[in-house]
Amino acid sequence: MTLKGMGPLHGTPLSAPYGPLSSIDKRRLAARKAGTTFCYDFLSIFEEALKQIWAVAEAKGTHTAPPAPHLTYKELIFADPNVAWDAKLQETGRPAGLNSIAMVGWRLTLRTPEFPDGRTVYIVANDVTRGAGAFGLHEDMLFHAITLEAIKHKAPLLYLAANSGARIGIAEEVKRCLHAAWLDEKNPERGFHYLYLTPEDYARVRSSVVAHEVVMEPSGERRWVLTDIIGAEEGLGVENLSGSGAIASVFSRAFHETFTLTFVTGRTVGIGAYLARLGSRVIQRQDQPIILTGFSALNKLLGRDVYTSHMQLGGPKVMAVNGVVHNTVANDLDGVLAILRWLSYVPAAVNRPLPIVAKPLDPPSRKVEYNPTTSCDPRAAVAGIQSGSRFLRGMFDEGSFMEMLDGWAKTVVVGRARLGGIPVGVIAVETQTVFQNIPADPGQPDSHERVLPQAGQVWYPDSAAKTAQALLDLRLEGLPLFILANWRGFSGGQRDLFEGVLQAGSLIVEHLRTYDQPVFVYIPKKGELRGGAWVVVDHRINPHMVEMYAEDSARGAVLEPEGVVEIKFRRRELIEAMHRLDPEIIDLDKALRAAKQLQAQGNDNGSVTVTEGLIAQREKALLPVYTQIAVRFAELHDTPRRMAAKGAIRDIVTWENSRAYFYSRLCRKVAEDGLARQFMLNVEGLGKIDAIAAVKRWYLEEQRVKRGESEALRTSEAIDEGDWLDDKQFVAWVQGTRRNADGFRRRVLGLRGERLAHALTRERDAGSIADGLAQAVASVLQSLPPSARKDAAAKLSQVLGQQ
Repeated sequence: MTLKGMGPLHGTPLSAPYGPLSSIDKRRLAARKAGTTFCYDFLSIFEEALKQIWAVAEAKGTHTAPPAPHLTYKELIFADPNVAWDAKLQETGRPAGLNSIAMVGWRLTLRTPEFPDGRTVYIVANDVTRGAGAFGLHEDMLFHAITLEAIKHKAPLLYLAANSGARIGIAEEVKRCLHAAWLDEKNPERGFHYLYLTPEDYARVRSSVVAHEVVMEPSGERRWVLTDIIGAEEGLGVENLSGSGAIASVFSRAFHETFTLTFVTGRTVGIGAYLARLGSRVIQRQDQPIILTGFSALNKLLGRDVYTSHMQLGGPKVMAVNGVVHNTVANDLDGVLAILRWLSYVPAAVNRPLPIVAKPLDPPSRKVEYNPTTSCDPRAAVAGIQSGSRFLRGMFDEGSFMEMLDGWAKTVVVGRARLGGIPVGVIAVETQTVFQNIPADPGQPDSHERVLPQAGQVWYPDSAAKTAQALLDLRLEGLPLFILANWRGFSGGQRDLFEGVLQAGSLIVEHLRTYDQPVFVYIPKKGELRGGAWVVVDHRINPHMVEMYAEDSARGAVLEPEGVVEIKFRRRELIEAMHRLDPEIIDLDKALRAAKQLQAQGNDNGSVTVTEGLIAQREKALLPVYTQIAVRFAELHDTPRRMAAKGAIRDIVTWENSRAYFYSRLCRKVAEDGLARQFMLNVEGLGKIDAIAAVKRWYLEEQRVKRGESEALRTSEAIDEGDWLDDKQFVAWVQGTRRNADGFRRRVLGLRGERLAHALTRERDAGSIADGLAQAVASVLQSLPPSARKDAAAKLSQVLGQQ
């Protein structure tokens, strides 16, 4: 890695002798021997990475870097040295390296271009210089507590993984005084009966063992035969596994409740590997493995030397192509830069506003410069492509696309990007044939490497699973989503069904149904969406969030036109069309009828046979072109105008104007969603659909007031609908509501009242309603301070007096 600035030996004479290594330097050396960076030094790497990010932002002219430092932090430790699962955390400013366990954690404030005033991030890291970074009970407890803290504040949680799995221990105090009862004292190689302790040793370690006394005959020697070893120290065996279960559970919960990301900076084993997968988002260093069991242990299990390294089991050639790892990096600085770039798309906390770049360099109103002519290249469509000396920009902001999972399921492309400075998730479709490489397993002598071709525009089991995984990740990151839908369908062969294409396709529906951010499904230029592929992304799966669009050249239907012709325009019907349309065949048909009349009158001169032969010859000649006519006829059923006429899509969007169009629509949906979320945060139990309905009601009421209408003089529903569909007007109104705190507060109070009224009126008995209302009012009055309580009671009396 390359670090800028002066090093610690700057200005030291070359002749000066090296001093002895400090305790910190010794631990840095130990970490380096383990192939990673000393955990406390990651704070310096984060600071360096932030400097580089700010330098780039200043060079572009988008931001001015705030004064250093760009990072502040406090280490998190337990407040009580008597550690327990429910122990409280406290912040400390102690020097680096004073940790006594193999786990450390911090609360960081990062000042980034997206959050110049700072954003909070939690980090938990293994310390490989303490017991090889193994997970013991104390490590599990600290990991558990920091994860709960991140969940509590809904802030991102980063895990820097470099460990050896769950800790393995033995009772050293028993080990030092252990004896064996030999079968033959003179020939110990023959084996032993049992293990035991002398009475003196037993008296010293009796709390660590379970044993019973045996008296030897005829010597009278007393022995304490061991049946169980408990151990005086915590964290020797199964309790570590129990702790691993606890942190696996809480990290899985964190994935669903906040943002989690694991950076595999060193070898990660067992529970460390499970944590990486449970947190879902993983960045892996190219020289560090993710494994469940070491290769030497597997070789012993197999009885022969099969595997030669940990990298063979869980290096990037395995984990980056099976969907576990999202991104690979060469070193720790690159890893931290990748972390910070990923965080740049993510809100500061769950349900907080998106990190929108206020003045993007790439204007939202520009045209899409990449123009597909035969098929739509997904990366060019999203990020642009170099064409000769000119760069043709794509649909999203130049340089903003961060592709993820690029080594896995290559028929689908997923990642994060920006549109007019607004962060979004992107799912696109590869149109070219790709190859899936399945490595040979040395543990199975009959296995061999397989290279399987996968056609573009088709969902296979792995690419369908990748799509479902991306939907889940992006939903939990709180990002709006663009799907550039260009699928011909699912691959439904026997092997595909066996490998779970049906299950993965069903997960796409489930994750799209629960997606709670705006989703734009767009069939791009030269794209098509057919059959089951349309079904799993249709807007009716989630009508409040999903909108579908198509480019003018796009196509969509149940089957491709050729398939429709095979079923609905068969050869017999093609021939009927020839006899109806072709003048030559029409004349031949007339001649055939005349010949048949003559034949019926007994004047058979063979003209019937000749004419029938001419008709058959003409049919054969015309069949190819009439097949083309049938295909064209079927294709005319697949056009965007028919899709729009049937309500299958919301609008037809030309490719070159798609960027500006979707930017305008995205601003509208982000503004609508943001205001709805504010209602949800302030009104307990309010769902997303009800919150959007409340936004619509408020907006339309204010538009009517603006037009000078009262409720009694309302003009029409059509005018209301026109106001609601005016994106520019709506965005301006939302910006105005941010300055109208009193209006928002009144709306919140009104929604709370509506929910209380709804809850009370669910009771059918009038007496029960009255009792519930009285209890609710009494509870509210008791929660107020005396001065406010009197004022509230007076207002309540005034309301009751008006009834």
